[in-house]
Amino acid sequence: MNPLSHVAIIMDGNGRWGLKHKNSRNEGHKAGLKTVEIIIKETIKLKIKYLTLYAFSTENWNRPQYEIKYLFSLLEDFLLKKIDDLHKQNIKLNIIGVKNFSKKLNKLLNSSEKKTSKNTRLQINLALNYGSKSEIINAIKKISINNDKINEKNLSKYLQTKNTPDPEILIRTGNTKRLSNFLLWQLAYSEIFFEKKLWPDFGEKDYIKIIRKFKKIKRNFGKI
Repeated sequence: MNPLSHVAIIMDGNGRWGLKHKNSRNEGHKAGLKTVEIIIKETIKLKIKYLTLYAFSTENWNRPQYEIKYLFSLLEDFLLKKIDDLHKQNIKLNIIGVKNFSKKLNKLLNSSEKKTSKNTRLQINLALNYGSKSEIINAIKKISINNDKINEKNLSKYLQTKNTPDPEILIRTGNTKRLSNFLLWQLAYSEIFFEKKLWPDFGEKDYIKIIRKFKKIKRNFGKI
């Protein structure tokens, strides 16, 4: 049985689900939040220590302004309503990406991180305005500034996930098979599961099924 400490998820398909069921992409994003809560709950049950969720990429700024505005209003509302509950459950919230949002959202993100910073049951890495290529370039710049040797250990040390083990599993919903500039360095030896279901249709049974598959995989890491 393979040990499992970190699951990363590309939550794809909200917009398509919303158009299909509600004739609105925004309704899909709203429905996707319910799936987030289901997966957090199941991750705790399974005693997995790290969960990284790809919520908003650096490329997502190319979307219509009304959709971006709605996404951030959803996030603000979620944090205002749920951060105390997450804190009570001993869950730590950690933001990866560049915080260049509104003053209100930046303040809320910072206060949420601070409030939950000492929690140990589960760490949720929320990838917001995140792009892996930029992350790697910035890490190399920091290595240069500090006159460190360029090697794998030092590069990992300057990534935003520096205190987090690399994911053993990557799940991408939405029937799309690409990484979309997500954790390119960290996913080098992750087992990747592409799921046909759109994110709002993805449930605990689907999650458990993937984890059971992972447990049975023979992981060689280059060996025979």
